[in-house]
Amino acid sequence: MQVEIVASPAFAFATVTLPPGGEVKTEAGSMAAYSDGVEVETKSGGGFMKGLRRSVLGGESFFVNTYRSTNGGSVSVSPSLPGDMTMVPIDGSQALFVQSGSWIASDPSIEVDTKWGGAKTFFSGAGLFLLKCTGRGDILMSSFGAILTRTLGPGDGYTLDTGHVVAFDETITYTVSKAGNWKTTVLGGEGLVTRFVGPGRLWLQTRSPSDFIEWLVPKLPTQRE
Repeated sequence: MQVEIVASPAFAFATVTLPPGGEVKTEAGSMAAYSDGVEVETKSGGGFMKGLRRSVLGGESFFVNTYRSTNGGSVSVSPSLPGDMTMVPIDGSQALFVQSGSWIASDPSIEVDTKWGGAKTFFSGAGLFLLKCTGRGDILMSSFGAILTRTLGPGDGYTLDTGHVVAFDETITYTVSKAGNWKTTVLGGEGLVTRFVGPGRLWLQTRSPSDFIEWLVPKLPTQRE
């Protein structure tokens, strides 16, 4: 994909240039604008059952929009939350696991499916499923806050609060556990964390959506009887 990202890292806005006959797949609802001559087709990506798994289990929309243009054009996309975007290439040799909600767009050659995260991921509150992206091409990902990259060597470990995980290579293994002892978890305000072990690439976001919701909800007006 030929992508221009502006207004990073706070309010990233990406424009994908389509060559004549080109197309791009986007998450439903992420489109902000497109040029004349661009057509859109909405369907359940990968077929009915795969789209259903991605929707119910992965937290993503059941539908995927495909934008194409006979003579060339552009499509602009933006994430729901304020933050950054980055384009990540994959070469077909391994999958990329993306946290639910961070996949924005990709080349039509990329297949987006779900992967069971296990009971530990369920208890972390980070979502039941990760999106599994395979194939050869580029993926456009979003984050809440800025997006950072870490490259782990063989055996290198790195621990993240579960709410800060964006994506990681298939070669990386991970385990979810509580941060310290139960006193730290319950009284210290620290939840569960994910420990990653390389080799591979790891992407993280500088803000946690779950932490933001916990901060916001008490401040919302309540309906009084």
